[in-house]
Amino acid sequence: MSAHQQTAASPFILACRRRPVPHTPVWFMRQAGRSLPEYLKVREGIPMLESCMRPDLVTEITLQPVRRHKVDAAIYFSDIVVPLKAIGLDLDIKPGVGPVVEQPIRSREDLQRLRPLDPDDVKYVTEAIGMLTGELGETPLIGFAGAPFTLASYLVEGGPSRNHERTKALMYGEPELWADLLDRLADITSAFLKVQIEAGASAVQLFDSWVGALAPEDYRRHVMPASVKVFRSVADYGVPRIHFGVGTGELLGLMGEAGADVVGVDWRVPLDEAARRVGPGKALQGNLDPAVLFAPREAVEKKTREVLYSAGAAPGHIFNLGHGVLPTTDPDALTRLVDFVHTETARTNLDPSILIGCKAPCTTPGKLPRTS
Repeated sequence: MSAHQQTAASPFILACRRRPVPHTPVWFMRQAGRSLPEYLKVREGIPMLESCMRPDLVTEITLQPVRRHKVDAAIYFSDIVVPLKAIGLDLDIKPGVGPVVEQPIRSREDLQRLRPLDPDDVKYVTEAIGMLTGELGETPLIGFAGAPFTLASYLVEGGPSRNHERTKALMYGEPELWADLLDRLADITSAFLKVQIEAGASAVQLFDSWVGALAPEDYRRHVMPASVKVFRSVADYGVPRIHFGVGTGELLGLMGEAGADVVGVDWRVPLDEAARRVGPGKALQGNLDPAVLFAPREAVEKKTREVLYSAGAAPGHIFNLGHGVLPTTDPDALTRLVDFVHTETARTNLDPSILIGCKAPCTTPGKLPRTS
């Protein structure tokens, strides 16, 4: 039985497909990482990019939150710049800074450095996913990649940027060069996702971390075609495709149009409003504010219930944070949160009107609809 077949009946995959679930599935962006002492221990003295290229280390780090928190899906441990490093770009991830590119991409000549990604460039990914799916069994593994816009921003700016001045200057001032840049990045991203799916990833997520810096019309004109290309490239595999960005409340409808099966929502937009903006036919993922986890337990549970109630308008809901786990988050708070969502949403029969969301019956604060 393939990894895709093994995970087909998991709550996470069922929710992605907007089908009945026994409980609302939970996973967290950045669940494998800095909030876990066991992660800090195994990563000690090992640079980030090196750790992404060691299958044994990738496997251990990816499994850590599954063991500890009992989340409903694992997320492959890597970084969005890994495929760029794999094709030979001179870049590094500097602690406290993020990805830094030695020679930014700012001219047509620079584009020649963006060669296609070959599966042999990332053999360690195939090896690690093979190891992971053997360990995970019925628990799905989510593969991921950085979206073309976010990758382009790092490449053009040379590193993280608050205002994306050079990125927008290129996008507005040289639109043909910009389009060619994103098209090449779409091909690289597509190839990276295909490697992960063919190795056994049960779903994929496209992270467009910086795209919230754009107005809707700029997104439609300058970014959406590349994202559409990525989602179309993996459509025939039949695995759920998730699209997530930060500060993208005004872009949710367009992000849904780009081709994802699931739209991730940050904490700024309630899920019922997000469902209205995204429109029918999409599941939603999100969207507890990561900072809520620093509040007392009762406050966390109250805010979690609000998210679950708001998800009633979504025909399929995966519980997640509205962005990644913050580094100083108490791991026990995450474990408690998973258990709370599972318990609070546990269903005792498979009535689709109840299972796929807290719909019309969900009108009384403090109570989720249940069946006897």
